[in-house]
Amino acid sequence: MLIPDPRRRLPGRGAWLHPDPECLHRAERRSAFPRALRVPGPLDTAGVRAHLHRAGAEVNGVRDTPGSVIEESKVDPS
Repeated sequence: MLIPDPRRRLPGRGAWLHPDPECLHRAERRSAFPRALRVPGPLDTAGVRAHLHRAGAEVNGVRDTPGSVIEESKVDPS
């Protein structure tokens, strides 16, 4: 299972992803996460997909909080 780490604080190996659902789709299609994280088999990307959805909602003004900046986030395979 992939876990978003926008603060870049979780230990372990990570993979970078642009905050764009199309980039996630492309990474899934190309099996980029297992290769980058050196793990066998497919990984559950539901947590990353939800994070991107929330981040997109913040950018589109659905959730406007002070100091919320969307940037590339590291993904931890925990």
